[in-house]
Amino acid sequence: QVQLVESGGGLVQDGGSLRLSCAASGRTFNNVGWFRRAPGKAREFVASITRSGGTTYSADSVKGRFTISRDNAKNTVYLQMNNLKFEDTALYYCAAAPTNTYEYWGQGTQVTVSS
Repeated sequence: QVQLVESGGGLVQDGGSLRLSCAASGRTFNNVGWFRRAPGKAREFVASITRSGGTTYSADSVKGRFTISRDNAKNTVYLQMNNLKFEDTALYYCAAAPTNTYEYWGQGTQVTVSS
């Protein structure tokens, strides 16, 4: 059974840092991405990484602040979030693509940034 489990969310002050983890079980994946949904807003893409880790993409809103990485030995993808802002407050999800489509989604981990 394929499962994605996010962890690492929490409450942090403006300017603080958090590191999210997405642990996958059941199979390995090509692309893995992080998405977020803020209250009253649509889900938005945050960052993604290829299987080798050689290629990453980030939304303009997080470039220079968030870094995505992966440890294939642990089947885990990380999202290091620095200089967090109030507008980063959201439920963060990871999603995994066995090939080219995100087919598996985690339950999410809440990130709350206090101003």
